[in-house]
Amino acid sequence: MYNTVRLWDIRSNKQIQVFNGHTDCVLSAEYSPFVIKNRIGYSNVICSGSWDNTIRFWDIRSNKKALYMIKGDEKIDDGIICLKFIELKKKNKTNDVKYDLTLCYGSCKGPIRIWR
Repeated sequence: MYNTVRLWDIRSNKQIQVFNGHTDCVLSAEYSPFVIKNRIGYSNVICSGSWDNTIRFWDIRSNKKALYMIKGDEKIDDGIICLKFIELKKKNKTNDVKYDLTLCYGSCKGPIRIWR
């Protein structure tokens, strides 16, 4: 139960999706500002960090396995405790992309990391 990420409809107070894959307690979750294209159209992404020292990306339309996983450094990180997406305005427009998206995360042993 603590190893899952759950998506809720706050209007109806009902659970919509359960995302399984973490092997230890989930400590943080963040809604991602980017959209992915999949076989059923476009979908948004949720990102979660766990005591299992991984960050996982989930398609909110599907409760299948994670889209992508980042593994933290076992000796230096020892668990992902917080996440934050930061959008920085790009200096040069490239392929109609106006923003650079950066993921910052904090770990149990202290380092704050930036993943691009």
